[in-house]
Amino acid sequence: MTSFSAKVAWQRGDDSFVDGRYSRGHSWSFDGGLTIPASASPHNVPLPFSVAENVDPEEAFVAAVSSCHMLFYLWLASKKRIGVDSYIDDAIGKMETVEGRTMVSRIELRPQVRYTSAMPSREEEENMHHQAHELCFIANSIKTEIDIRLD
Repeated sequence: MTSFSAKVAWQRGDDSFVDGRYSRGHSWSFDGGLTIPASASPHNVPLPFSVAENVDPEEAFVAAVSSCHMLFYLWLASKKRIGVDSYIDDAIGKMETVEGRTMVSRIELRPQVRYTSAMPSREEEENMHHQAHELCFIANSIKTEIDIRLD
């Protein structure tokens, strides 16, 4: 079994806290030494109590799904000796209330892949995206619906 860790840290500033008027800004630190400024989303907690420029958990969730899918797609392409020059995904997560619970219910992946030479057939590309989805650890860990949109 493999384990993963993240350190999430918050510290009260000059805010009173008990009245709910405190900063939701905090940090995420990872084992490689990277620390990322994080916050509640301004969609959920109004400014100035959230920090708009920081990563919020919902954005990170969408990025994690997209990144996992991409890494498996690139791995599959390399195994098939299909050259890839770039992979860009403008992924979108949709939050809604389902059965009385607010959740990121749907993530739409919109990968744009540029190939080194001959592009795979549409069927082969769709098949590799399907395989990447089936292999993705994050997708296998969640109940959020994930759609892959190819232009």
